[in-house]
Amino acid sequence: MQQDFHFDMRNLWQRIQQRLKERGIDVDLGEGFDLFGGRGAGVKVVCVAPDLKDSVEEMGRKPRDQVVMVRVDEETLKSLDDWVATGAVKSRSEAAALFIREGLRVRADELDKLRDALRQVEEAQERLRRQAQEIFGRRDDVAPAGEDGAGEEKGSDGSAGDDAPPA
Repeated sequence: MQQDFHFDMRNLWQRIQQRLKERGIDVDLGEGFDLFGGRGAGVKVVCVAPDLKDSVEEMGRKPRDQVVMVRVDEETLKSLDDWVATGAVKSRSEAAALFIREGLRVRADELDKLRDALRQVEEAQERLRRQAQEIFGRRDDVAPAGEDGAGEEKGSDGSAGDDAPPA
């Protein structure tokens, strides 16, 4: 019975893959992945439009005035050049912007989780500042911290504190 179930599940999975492929969704599990044996890494199915026309047109409607310098390996550069050679994009810059944009869309869920974690860290830092102010009181006699992070106490005349060497 267990063997029949295993066979039926493989058949079902093959039918699912075929139906997805008919709709432009290619599921690549990679070599050595066994959906039913538990080997291999997790699977993430990504749905990307069959063509990038909409993304290219959308990029053309918005100014691309932010500059990001990026170093790539030869293989990536060749791929960008190939996209330019097809005429689908006008330049390496446009190709790189397109695929950065598409990559960020694909990973939007993970980025949202990271942004939420960053927000939580910022909120915790603000709570820490408030609690420190409650404990130590608001110290108007401390100048803003310098590059080394330490503040300097001011004397009553606004000059450096008692430990400062005479001018």
